[in-house]
Amino acid sequence: MTAERGTTRAFERTAPVLVGVGLVSVWHWYVTTNDVPSIVLPGPLEVAGALGASGRSLLVDASVTAATAALGLVLGGTVGFVLAFGMIRWRVFRAVTLPYVVGLRIAPVIAIAPLVFLWLGRGIVPRAVVVATLTQFPIAIGTLSGLRSVPQEYLDIGRSVDASDRQLFVHVRLPAAASSVFVSLQIAATLAVIGTVVAEFVTLRAGIGYRIYETGFRLETAEMYAALVVLATLGIVFYQLPRVGRWLWRVRARRASRF
Repeated sequence: MTAERGTTRAFERTAPVLVGVGLVSVWHWYVTTNDVPSIVLPGPLEVAGALGASGRSLLVDASVTAATAALGLVLGGTVGFVLAFGMIRWRVFRAVTLPYVVGLRIAPVIAIAPLVFLWLGRGIVPRAVVVATLTQFPIAIGTLSGLRSVPQEYLDIGRSVDASDRQLFVHVRLPAAASSVFVSLQIAATLAVIGTVVAEFVTLRAGIGYRIYETGFRLETAEMYAALVVLATLGIVFYQLPRVGRWLWRVRARRASRF
């Protein structure tokens, strides 16, 4: 069984790489055999060359996008957690707040962004506020769902030993909600990158979003694809960060259970 699990895990890790190599190979074959103009679809070698030539400036743009997305994720996460904690604690607060949380998420970010920039300017903080409007929703709803998923029997047992509301929250509700929280963080992390790119499209100041717009406007297709590769890589990194947090949470929980 151990050998089979090891083989399965190794395959799961290598399969995405193998699929990626296959797709790039088909891409290279298609553009070379059909003489596709590079302005329409550059080959992977041209994109790799653009990555090498513009690598330093792309990293600068990526750092701006990453900083904005991270700040927006923190802001949105803080608001989302506070809303979820308030909604689980007070039913009236949930009844009043939940429609506005949903309504803000339904509103398209491309419509919200100009208003935020009109009120706050076009720096990194206003862009992070735009990102926060996207990220607060999955975190608030996911955390609320997790907190509400605790079996009533667990809460009754805690109350039977005179546990306070704070103790029940920390030792019963939060551990039960952890899985939902980390899943919502993964969704919010990818939305943070998307929201940042949208904000950069609107402000046209800096970041990967601005680079994609600029190179597309100038018909520098290879450079645009290179920026898209960097953006996709950044999105994968942000998606993986909550998984690291979940792993650390599990390690901490295992250690705590030994004592």
